[in-house]
Amino acid sequence: MQTIGLGYDSHRFGGDGVLKLGGVEIPHSCGLIGHSDADVLLHAVTDAVLGAAGLDDIGELFPDTDPQYRGADSSLFLKKALEAAAGENLSVVNCDVTVLAQEPKLSGFKQQIKERLAELLSTPAKRVAVKAKTNESMGFVGRSEGIVAIAAVMLTDSPNE
Repeated sequence: MQTIGLGYDSHRFGGDGVLKLGGVEIPHSCGLIGHSDADVLLHAVTDAVLGAAGLDDIGELFPDTDPQYRGADSSLFLKKALEAAAGENLSVVNCDVTVLAQEPKLSGFKQQIKERLAELLSTPAKRVAVKAKTNESMGFVGRSEGIVAIAAVMLTDSPNE
């Protein structure tokens, strides 16, 4: 059996924190605001994994009201989601991510993000796609107020060992 999950996340720019996308630090004048490290890409992928496994979403499992997640590295959420999927005998087939950001320009970071994401997902990099788009100066993304990430993940039954 194969299942597909869709994930979405958005965060606004603010402060002077570090901007992280897919676990990769991206040079920029400010970071994203969030309870954790606000890595929109990893949050979207985490929700996609959870959705494909038929589990609760990231906000239910890792609420922003829980102090243990303040400033947390978002790879923790993805690792726990993958562990939960493995508990359902599911593993990653592929992952497709689109990041919407007017700024910063991400073309020079896509390969690094892809490799880090493949590592986190324990899947070959050729099964991970990372795309970056602007929003053609429309909406909050186009006004450089924040970043959006959308992810699709396919899971399959893990082979019994």
